[in-house]
Amino acid sequence: MALKEERNIRAYTQNFGTMTPGAFQKKLRTCVIFQFIRFIVINIKMLIVVGKSH
Repeated sequence: MALKEERNIRAYTQNFGTMTPGAFQKKLRTCVIFQFIRFIVINIKMLIVVGKSH
């Protein structure tokens, strides 16, 4: 019995099934100011969760 050969699916093709980031999203991911703001927001959310548990 022969095994079926798996087909390689190339990234960013229609068969891949994931979204590719647009120009604005790429800019946000590389912007240091935006990343710092996200860092602060996530830390505030963590402090709220930890504060509720104590």
